[in-house]
Amino acid sequence: MPFPETLNKKPKVIFFTDFDGTITLKDTNDYITDYHGFGVEERRAGNKLILDGTDSFRNGFQKMINSWKVPLTDMISILEQNIKLDPHFKDFVLWAKEHDVPIVVLSSGMVPVIAALLKKLLGEDLMQDIEIIANDTQLVAPDNSLDKVGGWNIRFHDESSFGHDKSLTIRPYANAIAEMTNDSEKPTLLYAGDGVSDLSAARETDLLFAKAGHDLIVYCEREGIPFTTFEDWSSILDETKKIWSGEKSLRKVAEEGLKRHRTNSSSRPPPAPGTFNRKQSLSQEQRPAIQE
Repeated sequence: MPFPETLNKKPKVIFFTDFDGTITLKDTNDYITDYHGFGVEERRAGNKLILDGTDSFRNGFQKMINSWKVPLTDMISILEQNIKLDPHFKDFVLWAKEHDVPIVVLSSGMVPVIAALLKKLLGEDLMQDIEIIANDTQLVAPDNSLDKVGGWNIRFHDESSFGHDKSLTIRPYANAIAEMTNDSEKPTLLYAGDGVSDLSAARETDLLFAKAGHDLIVYCEREGIPFTTFEDWSSILDETKKIWSGEKSLRKVAEEGLKRHRTNSSSRPPPAPGTFNRKQSLSQEQRPAIQE
């Protein structure tokens, strides 16, 4: 259900979420690039160019797509066989449906891929209640076919350096809520993500669920963005239930999440160089300043 109809139903919580690596256990675009594109090494080299500001996320992703040697229809079949959802995401969807909590997927991937995977892995009935906002596809001459390797390409959602600036979807919600005079009717906006491309979206919500072990957490600490960590959707469901019922305040969840992160990170070894994913990269002008 698109904005503003979502707000008109007066939900207590609206949940926005990333798709690749957040709802899924593997990144779909990285998977196709590694096995049916230019491979892991070139993908990681491209990631580094994006991270140091030499290239944009949008351009780096386009290069990945241009390397794919499978038509879209075959690609979807491959992903349906190899990609799994977080084992607890379905439980979250069932609870959200029962408690009238809208779920909005905001992704840097493509709508046909996401829709196909959700239909396959969740079932058509459950996925119908999930709104998907992402990039799309377009036919390319001369083949003009999703069944041909060169017959299609991505159609980016907007003109930003990300290709899809997720904050553009959330901001109207935040602005409309800010104008509400009855505080009891103001819904809480939550977001789940795992990469720095999720940062612009996180700024627009009341609380971010940031996947443990990813650099998004570091950026949130530096920018003062309220967050809590999650390993899987069981913890997201548990905390969202408490926020929805009023058992826990957003501040309490964020304080506990920060304490948990600092305790865990003190005993966790640093990630190996070059192992970050595409979504953990910002262009130079978008990257928060690093404080030593």
